[in-house]
Amino acid sequence: MQRKIAHIDMDAFYVSVEIRDNPSLAGKPVAVGGKSDRRGVLSTCNYIARKFGVSSAMPTAMAIKKCPHLVVVPGRMDVYVAVSKQIRSVFERFTEKIEPLSLDEAYLDLTECSFHHGSATLIAQQIRQDIFHATGLTASAGIAPIKYLAKIASDMNKPNGQFTIAPNDVTAFIDTMKLNKIPGVGKVTNEKLKHLGLFTGRDVVKSDIEFLTKHFGKMGAVLWDRCHGIDPREVEVSRIRKSVGVEQTFSEDIHSLPELQRIVSEVLLPQLIRRVEPHLKTREIDKLGVKVKFQDFHITTKEQKHSDIDDTLIFQLLAQAIERGKGKSVRLLGLHVAFTDNSHNFKQLPLDFDDKHRTI
Repeated sequence: MQRKIAHIDMDAFYVSVEIRDNPSLAGKPVAVGGKSDRRGVLSTCNYIARKFGVSSAMPTAMAIKKCPHLVVVPGRMDVYVAVSKQIRSVFERFTEKIEPLSLDEAYLDLTECSFHHGSATLIAQQIRQDIFHATGLTASAGIAPIKYLAKIASDMNKPNGQFTIAPNDVTAFIDTMKLNKIPGVGKVTNEKLKHLGLFTGRDVVKSDIEFLTKHFGKMGAVLWDRCHGIDPREVEVSRIRKSVGVEQTFSEDIHSLPELQRIVSEVLLPQLIRRVEPHLKTREIDKLGVKVKFQDFHITTKEQKHSDIDDTLIFQLLAQAIERGKGKSVRLLGLHVAFTDNSHNFKQLPLDFDDKHRTI
């Protein structure tokens, strides 16, 4: 049976909830995030703000420089979680095969759904309508026979739209698809691909898999598969967490290594232990890592294989990461743990339209 996978993605979720609950914000550039005078960072912003160059994960102070009229509101995670549960309940009307990626997006396997005579395109449209009726919020959707294309398709007609890649259209779509659309192809990888003369899916298809793996390792094989329309991954009803991390952005840059070590000991390490402890009943620690963001926003990460949380090793990794900064002060510090990959037996419980589409 031909698979029918939908990727449902809420439109500027946190901000949309805030505008829904405070209609006076409608029509204004709005973001959810921390205060600029406390080194805050934006969680997300609406599409009006994005026109000014504002984006998620941007420091609030920088965002306000780009958009002086930007309205920044604090997040209300309890509200977002409650709305996410409403959205999840809508999904469950149509399928049990739901893979939540975050509070505001999920994959749905609609292959066996009989609504609308099995048309995944019409089912996705119905889901979006039902979400709007339940929450007052809009969602976008992508429908495709393979997983990664469904995610790409959901971004095609944002906001409040959907796009379907029918089975017969997969090859033509991939041929002209920019390679940076493929999940996992970041800025650095994309620049390297361009340098090698690879810009679209067709370029990869014409290349050689040995050539790709030589330059990109495992990612080269992934690129080869994706550009040949190969993505056998199923919609995972239970997702296993691969890592846990904690971090803190400082109100003022810190220059002193002893001060950073104190913050690790007194703040970050206890937080990390509390977050990791529930997973140790079924998981094993594989790596410890330290993340440092310097005053110029350059980020460096140091990791090492280790089977438990060892503060001595963490301090060593911290010192090595700081040394990379060559005297630069630190604005953010984080710790993380990666789990072993041998826990596949353990399950963790994890959330009127104008569309351009073709029926599938």
